[in-house]
Amino acid sequence: MDAEARALLQLHLTNGIGPRLVQNLLGRFGSAQAATAADATDLRQVDGIGDELARAIVSDSDGAVVDAECERCGRAGVEIVAWSSAAYPVGLQDIPDPPPILYVKGRLIEADQLAVGIVGTRHASHYGLRQTERLSTSLSLAGLTIVSGLARGIDAAAHRAALAAGGRTLAVLAGGLSEIYPPQHQELAAQICQSGALISEVSLATKPRRGCFPRRNRLISGLSLGAVIMEASERSGAMITARMAMEQGREVFAVPGPIDSPNSRGCHRLLRDGAKLVECVDDVLEELGPLVMPTVTEQGETVRDGRELQLNSQEQTVLRAIADDSPSVNEIIQRSGLPVQRVLATLSVLETRHLVQRIGGDRVSRSWR
Repeated sequence: MDAEARALLQLHLTNGIGPRLVQNLLGRFGSAQAATAADATDLRQVDGIGDELARAIVSDSDGAVVDAECERCGRAGVEIVAWSSAAYPVGLQDIPDPPPILYVKGRLIEADQLAVGIVGTRHASHYGLRQTERLSTSLSLAGLTIVSGLARGIDAAAHRAALAAGGRTLAVLAGGLSEIYPPQHQELAAQICQSGALISEVSLATKPRRGCFPRRNRLISGLSLGAVIMEASERSGAMITARMAMEQGREVFAVPGPIDSPNSRGCHRLLRDGAKLVECVDDVLEELGPLVMPTVTEQGETVRDGRELQLNSQEQTVLRAIADDSPSVNEIIQRSGLPVQRVLATLSVLETRHLVQRIGGDRVSRSWR
């Protein structure tokens, strides 16, 4: 860990300092290193930092607490990812209160920026489990990473379906990574580490408490391009995830259920309030549209729009041939190496899907919805 990452970890481990106070300290001092090097008088000038917290920050300046935490994580095979690190997930960088430190067991990759959260009730019905498995499988096969919370019911079904499809999945825990909850999901957690990662913002041995779960939910939505609510009562953690997704500017999707089921009421309320109705994978991919930034998939393909994940190999070849320079149709034919009629037919399909547009005669450009 570099000096700034160590300083962020020091602040993170100081009792009483959460993400918002870390942001206040960074705003005042410019960096975590400067904050941890400041004296108590200067620290007290920061909103939310009183005498006790100022003394705690100063007393930890020898680095012993940080060294002990790093040693524990090393023994457990857990990576500490600081907000200042290039490995820190892009999706969490723009939420209102990003955690300064993430604990990660497994592997985060660039393709995880193409992620969708799937959450719902712990008391899932047969219908809810079946629809979760169907949607999680389809999204995984399309190349999206599935993010959920390792809970019983819908969460576990989403993780398992992604693994069975050979896809990637991320599980965000409310407690520390050495405190798998529920305990029955130890084996599932181990499988997720092989095809994704376990993620937490709290120290290894922190036991999950009631207040930790809503904070966990903001990370599920923050890591995702959109959140799919499968089954949820009107007062549930899944509805908190939906609210946080809206606040973070993420897409919110809901799957309708039986009208007489209490676990359908939350989804139906979301649909009345404007959430996107989901019946199949295409409903999700079409709504995602252009991405904030291009993302490279595990196969090395650059994706700029969620709808590209629906394309077959011929359509992908023609789209790649268009690149960024608005080529003519003849240039697209030459670059793609495909017969004229196939290129023309494929361009029509891409236009219909709003991925390309004709400009100035016979030239074609990428289009952004």
